[in-house]
Amino acid sequence: MSLIYILEDDKNIREIESYSLKNSGYSVEEFEYAKPFWNKVSERKPDLVLLDIMLPDSDGVEVLKKLRRNPETKKVPVVMVTAKSTEIDKVKGLDNGADDYITKPFGVMELISRVKAVLRRVNQMEEEKLMRLHEIFMDNEKRMVYVSDVPCELTYKEFELLKLFLQNAGIVMARESIMERVWGVDFEGESRTLDMHIKTLRQKLGSAGKYIKTVRNVGYRIE
Repeated sequence: MSLIYILEDDKNIREIESYSLKNSGYSVEEFEYAKPFWNKVSERKPDLVLLDIMLPDSDGVEVLKKLRRNPETKKVPVVMVTAKSTEIDKVKGLDNGADDYITKPFGVMELISRVKAVLRRVNQMEEEKLMRLHEIFMDNEKRMVYVSDVPCELTYKEFELLKLFLQNAGIVMARESIMERVWGVDFEGESRTLDMHIKTLRQKLGSAGKYIKTVRNVGYRIE
């Protein structure tokens, strides 16, 4: 269950947001002022923040900037909520790292839809950073590969090959498609280049190399 913090000084709007989100299966914490919000953030990081721009004790954009400066909260998705509708206010929020923007008055369905879309987008990004297949684990952000928790040293192209396979697990990848996506459309070398890289990749993966299968006359797949 995703945890959402609402920082909104208007009690009626805050209650509507909270009620709607709870009915949609989210856990919610409400805040009227920035100070108790920061106290709670230090205790537990939320999965998303609904942030009003006009606050009695702070400015929403400054709250957003502070979230983005803190290594612990810089990746927490933020949806700005405000009565302002001018383009410059939207640009200011987005330029400072807001993930989306919703203007009052808004419909409950629009609010839920925006929240779901942002959380889905963030979750997809996180999934792409960390990929696992059997005993193979890839940290795409750190460009590290582990086999049964043991580091596996790969060249740049071997890493890109394995990443492509993991992103398309179970799908047969045509040789031409692999060459285009890993080596680029302008590659003019021999197709044996791919076979040699597959061979060394299998060797480096050790027993896990068996998951990379040759599909005769077509290409390869990882299963």
